[in-house]
Amino acid sequence: MSTVIKRANQLRGAELLKGDGWNPLSWNQKEIEQLPAYPDTDKLQSSFDELKSLPPLITSWEIEALKEKLAHAADGRSFLLQGGDCAETFDSCTSVKLVNSLKVMLQMSFILIHEMGIPIVRVGRVAGQYAKPRSNDYEVVDGEKMMNYRGDLINSFMPKVEARLPDPDRLVEAYQKSALSLNFLRALSDEGFADLQHPEQWELDFMQNNEFYEEYEQMVNSINKAIKFMDAITPNRLNTSHKVDFYTSHEALNLFYESAQTRKVPRKTGWFNLSAHMVWLGNRTQQLDGAHVEYLRGIQNPIGIKVGPPFDIDNNLAILDKVNPNHEAGKIVLITRMGHEEVSKYLPSYIRAIKRSGHPVVWSCDPMHGNTYSTGNNVKTRRFDDILQEIRDTFSVHRSEGSNLGGVHLELTGDNVTECVGGANGLNEEGLSSNYETYCDPRLNYEQSLEMAFLVAKEWNKSQK
Repeated sequence: MSTVIKRANQLRGAELLKGDGWNPLSWNQKEIEQLPAYPDTDKLQSSFDELKSLPPLITSWEIEALKEKLAHAADGRSFLLQGGDCAETFDSCTSVKLVNSLKVMLQMSFILIHEMGIPIVRVGRVAGQYAKPRSNDYEVVDGEKMMNYRGDLINSFMPKVEARLPDPDRLVEAYQKSALSLNFLRALSDEGFADLQHPEQWELDFMQNNEFYEEYEQMVNSINKAIKFMDAITPNRLNTSHKVDFYTSHEALNLFYESAQTRKVPRKTGWFNLSAHMVWLGNRTQQLDGAHVEYLRGIQNPIGIKVGPPFDIDNNLAILDKVNPNHEAGKIVLITRMGHEEVSKYLPSYIRAIKRSGHPVVWSCDPMHGNTYSTGNNVKTRRFDDILQEIRDTFSVHRSEGSNLGGVHLELTGDNVTECVGGANGLNEEGLSSNYETYCDPRLNYEQSLEMAFLVAKEWNKSQK
């Protein structure tokens, strides 16, 4: 660790940003939460140096394009759909998993576009979401104390003491898996995978038990008719039905991983985290003088900030002042995660405080994290109705406060897992064990995700009246 700190001291003299003492490793002088110490510091230095030398995963102009689109979401000209796995695993870097992930995000966005009539900004929790914060550093498995699993970026899910130690080799492996994922996702989104005419992308049977099934069926038929009509009157197939923009995001948790890929680019000022288009600050790393806020204040990327009880409004406002002192539009996404029973209690005063501050933000609703509970068999799950209720109440509060909810942030998968109860197919707690896959938090499955997109669009339309 000392060599990395030494490197930070060397950088401080040569690569300052705006003369304020920031560089990609200045966070190393601060107290840090949620990042356990690596036992092998020489190996850490080697992995850090290797990661720093590898090509960037994304480009600065993609980051700037996303920021512009998020600025539109802030005032209702577009809508942010951010979704994906709770925590990716290295094993999930397969063609089937990636195809399913992109498919569900695209199809959800097509539903939103059709029902809302505005552009949808697609941001996946993908190609880098390999780390997770934990409430406790340790757990006991079969009578043996070991470190908690913190995601494949840091340690192994295997319940063995040695496997749970932070492993620097995983920094490079995470980059490699992210690069493979991005390469495949780009190829899919650039070509015919986004073609709405593929019938296998529209599966309706699961919606038959939903009260809005007929509306859903009419919507799908309307989309297909519109595309066929445009194809019939143009000599060439429309590129708009083939190519889509798809951005990546993850929690900026392991700052060795983030800082190694934070670079300057030619003919532009400032530093860019080139591992993802957008990164976010979690609830557990919001210490104003801590390492994570220090790191995030220096990068040009859009930054998400999770907000949920317990939280300190004054501290949150100070974070905004620190990471976006110039009030740049499209820079900050405030992701509220109140829990369906607490939205009306906490959200109104928070919206008013942000308004008074003058900070331009994109308001997004994360209805997942505040609605987790464990069954009698100690299986972690979420109720579809609770998730939907938080979205409905969040829309309602924004309407009453004269504000604009500009997005949703969902933990979901394109696979037919059984992790959240409810939805049109009526999955109950007894059915959770049939295909429960997540290592961390429960996700909406393919059918639940499409249903949720349709219901989100209905709520958005209410707010436009």
